[in-house]
Amino acid sequence: MSEHDEKRAEKNGDTRADQRDGSGESGNRLRKELPQEVAAAESADQDTPEPESAPEPAPDLEPEPEVAPEPRLTGRQRLVQGLWPPRVSRAQLIVALLLFGLGFGLAVQVASNSDSDSALRGARQEDLVRILDELDDRTQRLEDEKQGLEKQRDELENSSDQAEEARRQTIEKERQLGILAGTVAAQGPGITMTIEDTKGTVESDMLLDAVQELRAAGAEAIQVNGVRVVAGTYLTDSGKGVSVDGNKINAPYRFKVIGKSQDLEPALNIPGGVVQTLEKEQATVTVQRSTKIVVDALRAAKRPDYARSSFQ
Repeated sequence: MSEHDEKRAEKNGDTRADQRDGSGESGNRLRKELPQEVAAAESADQDTPEPESAPEPAPDLEPEPEVAPEPRLTGRQRLVQGLWPPRVSRAQLIVALLLFGLGFGLAVQVASNSDSDSALRGARQEDLVRILDELDDRTQRLEDEKQGLEKQRDELENSSDQAEEARRQTIEKERQLGILAGTVAAQGPGITMTIEDTKGTVESDMLLDAVQELRAAGAEAIQVNGVRVVAGTYLTDSGKGVSVDGNKINAPYRFKVIGKSQDLEPALNIPGGVVQTLEKEQATVTVQRSTKIVVDALRAAKRPDYARSSFQ
């Protein structure tokens, strides 16, 4: 062989040797890696979960009994449930107490009016006519007083000498006030009322009721057993008699009253009035009209301790 062929053969031999070495090394590598892959495959197979068995069907439950629907409430039943049991607050309690007090007062007022109405219902026709006439007379008297005051005002405004007219009216007013104050004597038409008290049952409050009734009927001057009755008069019980402003008087009690007799007498004889009250106490009452009654008992003018005229 030539030298060139020997070199080629040598080169090919080296190549085959290299190939055998490479195949041997790859085979060794496969043998080394193969057990690990097989172990990994086996572990993967072990990790794979087995398929779960189908769940057993639950036992059939007995059906629950159906609940009957609640009955439908009427409006009245809902109202009762809303009001009872009561839920009262403090404010509602206070309002309820105030309403109770108001209702009680109204009931008392209605009862008192019913008593008065029953007394008038039992009255005779003549008594009712007399009461009506008395009310008409009072209305007329107030109207006359109003007209008199208006006339005085007009005279004072229209008088040429207003100072003289004012002086005249002042004197007239002083005379009227003197009669009311009891500092001057008075006379005029009126009545005389005499109360006989043989049983000693008449008390001061009964005589005071008589005085008040006479004043309400238009009495302008009153005298009782020689004692002048004025605005500040007071009556008290004193043993078997009565004291008027500290002056003791005994029965019979005689009232001299100046005023319109047509108003004074009916006022005393109304049903449930002064005369009936005194007769229930077994006292005897007589009333006489007169065209001239003299009231001559006087009261000393008392100078006030503190009050003074605003013109001074």
